[in-house]
Amino acid sequence: MHYFGQFESREFIPDFLSGKRHPADDPSWQTSGAADQNEYARWCSHICGMACLKMLLAQWRNITIPTIELTKRCQEYGGYTITEDGSIKGLIYRPFVTYIGEKFSLHAEVKEHTPIEEIYDLLGHGYVYLASVHPSIRTPEVTPPKQGGHLVYVFDKDDRQREVIFHNPSGHTAASQENVHASLEDFSRFYANRGVLIKVS
Repeated sequence: MHYFGQFESREFIPDFLSGKRHPADDPSWQTSGAADQNEYARWCSHICGMACLKMLLAQWRNITIPTIELTKRCQEYGGYTITEDGSIKGLIYRPFVTYIGEKFSLHAEVKEHTPIEEIYDLLGHGYVYLASVHPSIRTPEVTPPKQGGHLVYVFDKDDRQREVIFHNPSGHTAASQENVHASLEDFSRFYANRGVLIKVS
């Protein structure tokens, strides 16, 4: 199973998150598709959705596209916008759905007010899910201050334990990055009841 983080050097994600290391100093920034280190540093903390898309495409289409390249294409569709003060807004779901439909022939739909239990039944039956969760899901023992704000790639389930299985583009350890298992109850504490459901087979 392919894993890609929203930062190119997954081993340095804890340092990027804590501020110990600046993203512009990511030694692998060039593989992102960014024109330079500044462009990479500007975008990498906003592209969890593109990292999820990169993982989906690697798994289901056997293609690997640099994350910033995916981001720029998505921006052309309105999936990201730049505000007057220069800040980045996105991922905006509906333009993203149009983007992946036209570019990758993926049928997707925006889900709102949708409990994870409804998504759970579709996992393993030709669907994956980009779920909006609070980024503190990387430390599930904590109580999140709110729900949502970050996307994870939910691609399978464990019926014996009634758990979802996902990759987290900003996990801070190997265990919180790849093939993370969470019970529906635990996942729901972080989950904002919205995301993008994508048919992959």
